[in-house]
Formats: sequence, C-alpha cells, structure tokens
Amino acid sequence: MIECAPRLRDCTVLIVDDDDVAIEGVLRSFKRHSVPCRTLAANDGREALSILRGTHPDKTITPPFIILLDLNMPGMDGFQFLHALRADPELKRSVVFILSTSSRDQDLARAYDEQVAGYMVKSAVGPQFARLAEFIEKYTDIHKLPRERI
Repeated sequence: MIECAPRLRDCTVLIVDDDDVAIEGVLRSFKRHSVPCRTLAANDGREALSILRGTHPDKTITPPFIILLDLNMPGMDGFQFLHALRADPELKRSVVFILSTSSRDQDLARAYDEQVAGYMVKSAVGPQFARLAEFIEKYTDIHKLPRERI
C-alpha cells in the first residue's frame, strides 16, 4: 500500500532548470511566502535523474516530491527527462509541473502527452514567481502525494 503525505512540510520540490536566476526566483518566492517545503535544484535532466535514482554524489531526495521542470535545457532537455522518467518503473508516477518560457501549443501538447500534472509559463506566474509559491502550497495542501516509490 502506498502511504501519502498529508502536508506540504513533508514534501520536497525538485527544481530542474539551467537558469540560475529562475531557480533563485523560485527559492526566494517560496521563502517570501513561507512555503514550508524543502527544495532542491538540478541544472539539467541528467542531474535530476541521478538525484531521483539516488546516484548523485551530493544530493538526495526522498518521497514525497514534486518536480518543477523547465523544457529548454542543454544536455538532457525537459522532454528527454520526461521520457526517461516515465520509462522508469520506480519514478513513472512522479508529479511533474512544467515551468517554462515556452508557450507553444506543440510544447504544451507534448508535455501533457507525457502525463505532466500541469503546464505553467514563467511569465504568467507573476512577479518573482509569487503565484507559483501560492499554487504549490495549495496543491500540496489538498492533494495526496505518494510517500514511496513503487
């Protein structure tokens, strides 16, 4: 049986983005809005997968977690990451939200084909990612997240 996390403070948000300014903006927004979750950052899809699989030399994560994923990154981009994530039996149910500069319909459709939980355009989440912090807090407050990998 899968146990579910009851509250946000039990959750980690993994930010997968190669833009240090965007990562810092999300972190500052979470702090400013007192979002009580742990955060962790990866600079591309390969690093994120190594963190999620427990093979990263310095960074670790345990469920429950939410992934905020940028699509346009060097190395392993967001779509390649999603494909690898969904192909991994232990990670395929991971909750992923796209946080991208792309508002292209093709990217939106492709992301939902990979079963993302939502798609947000960075410019639409408000100044300093304020709406993102509010959204993550509300989402994790009312949704149950898996505590264990299957």
